[in-house]
Amino acid sequence: MADKKSGIDQTLIRDLANILNETDLTEIEVEQEDLRIRVSRAGTPQYVSAPVPAMAAPAQAASAAAAQVTAPESSGRASKNAVTAPMVGTAYLSPAPGARPFVEAGATVKEGQTILIIEAMKTMNQIPAPRSGRVVEILVEDGAPVEYGEALIVIE
Repeated sequence: MADKKSGIDQTLIRDLANILNETDLTEIEVEQEDLRIRVSRAGTPQYVSAPVPAMAAPAQAASAAAAQVTAPESSGRASKNAVTAPMVGTAYLSPAPGARPFVEAGATVKEGQTILIIEAMKTMNQIPAPRSGRVVEILVEDGAPVEYGEALIVIE
């Protein structure tokens, strides 16, 4: 393990630290083959030498399980007419807790109309309807985490 630590690219660590300073991020992590480097403002850089597949397996299993849960709910038309998440975050179907949702199944929407909000990095991002049409199905629950490219709402 000492051999691997001595082979770590110190320039890479400095570059990562500079990126933290330039972007006001609090943490950044990079994986290369079996080496993972995390630089954080909260503490000292961490060096972990572990096979990446072993670390990624639980996350892959969780996302596969989530895909299996959502697949039966979505219809065959979901993939073609679905509005997908443009970012990773938390989806909210209404502008405030307890408020009426932006849209409901069966409602007609106009292009550009806000259909939901995705909170990412404490910023509320309004997601507009990409086209006019009728909301056939809402595929996410209020307050649910969403991934980039995940189907959110079906508009025909």
